[in-house]
Amino acid sequence: MITRRVLWCLTLILVLWVPPVWAQPASVTPPSDPLGRETPRGTVLGLISAAREGKLDIAAQYLETPPRGESATELARQLSTVLNGRLPARLASLSDRPEGSQANPLVPDREVVGSIPSVNGDVSIVLTRVPQKNGARIWLFSRPTLQWVPDVYREVNLRSIDRYLPGPLSFRLGRVRLFHWLILFAVVPLIYRLLGGLDWIIAYLVARSTGAPRSSAPVGAYVPGSARFLLMALVIYFVVPSIDLPLAERALWALVVGAFTIAGCVGLAFRLVDYGAGYLQQRAQTRRYSEGRALIRLMRGVAQGLVCAIAGVVALRYFGFDPTAALAGLGIGGIAIALAAQKTLENVIGGFSVVFDKAIRVGDVLRVGETMGMVDYVGLRSTRIRTQDRTIVTVPNGQMATVNIETLSARDKFWFRHVVGLSYSTTPEQLRAVTAACEEFLMRHPHVDTSSVKVRLFRMGAYSLDVELFAYVFAPEWDRFMAVQQELLLRVMEIVAAAGTEIAFPSQTLHLTPTSTSFQPSPH
Repeated sequence: MITRRVLWCLTLILVLWVPPVWAQPASVTPPSDPLGRETPRGTVLGLISAAREGKLDIAAQYLETPPRGESATELARQLSTVLNGRLPARLASLSDRPEGSQANPLVPDREVVGSIPSVNGDVSIVLTRVPQKNGARIWLFSRPTLQWVPDVYREVNLRSIDRYLPGPLSFRLGRVRLFHWLILFAVVPLIYRLLGGLDWIIAYLVARSTGAPRSSAPVGAYVPGSARFLLMALVIYFVVPSIDLPLAERALWALVVGAFTIAGCVGLAFRLVDYGAGYLQQRAQTRRYSEGRALIRLMRGVAQGLVCAIAGVVALRYFGFDPTAALAGLGIGGIAIALAAQKTLENVIGGFSVVFDKAIRVGDVLRVGETMGMVDYVGLRSTRIRTQDRTIVTVPNGQMATVNIETLSARDKFWFRHVVGLSYSTTPEQLRAVTAACEEFLMRHPHVDTSSVKVRLFRMGAYSLDVELFAYVFAPEWDRFMAVQQELLLRVMEIVAAAGTEIAFPSQTLHLTPTSTSFQPSPH
């Protein structure tokens, strides 16, 4: 069964194929020269069209030669045969401007429209711009070009294949013999399928050399469809010029070469993009960087879109269309879309900055404004946070990129700070014993940063002597810190009790001062 890629390429070729490939381009304003000789393309196509229609007297008007009559018409016929048989099939490359391509600014009235191979070497087809009596300037085939036309004409044999073809295969459809259409739509897909056999051969050789099972290699792993397209385009590119074929048939095969080359390059570019995206996905999965997967998918789509856009521009240029207007329209349309989707683009760009800067990651516990919770998902447009109430808060990435984000789970140490209030009945000796024992205990604890330990009496409060306990605790997460903190506080309570004092609680003491009059009980 013919693969979808081959059908797509052949359909594209058939759509782009214009049977009269030598038809002169339409013009809005009527030309000043009735024979269309104002441009190099008009001169070349006009000569071929006139000779094909049997109007050799008109074809002779495209020659820069004084002789007229049968000698001029015969020379025009020979030149038409040479052009039809060996002119490069890229007619779209011929200049369609009155001043020509001006490839050599020093000789502006000289245009080289192609090079024709011959037994004596390649010869150039040169046009010369000649002024007319009415002031107009037209392009004609130059005299040096006409001098070698009879010699090359004797080498051209456009009917070399006809003697090997049955009568029905010589029938012309769209000025192309049926034989070429059969090759295009029957033989080319068959060759495409046969080239897939190279994949099995290479897989077999690899299996023999490495000892791996042959079935482990996927189909198309070694010779993908894009590589087959490029191989066929390469073969056609070198084979067709070696055969004298009419211009229409060579133009068709040139179209095939261009379509296959573009399709092959696009396929290879897609495979490279997929390989790069897969590699990045694997690294993200290895590093547990799940928030980057959405970004990788977007980058993959953008890269494939750029490949398609570049291929479209190249195809338009190759097939003779000017993509300038289309690109200008796309630019204006892109500006309109960007203005309409300003907020969406702001969130997407914010997502890029958040992911690239690694400000947040899935699983982080953070505080954004008044929202605190664990990051559940990081997308291109928004970030989802699961709060302590088990609800989901969705924050646009545009806002995430501008607000202050406090990542609580990124702490390397937890702050342990408590104030222990001792009752005022505590003696100085007891206070010194409590502070020294607490400091010694904290310094010896394995989860406490010894360089941060501070135990000091820092305040005489309203109802207690306040002792500050200050230290940093090493803990991987909040729950572990809470367990260590509980252990430390219980040990502090034991130290206070062992010193013979107690932890104060809010209380008030009322002191009554004796007055001058006192109650004297009366004797009985």
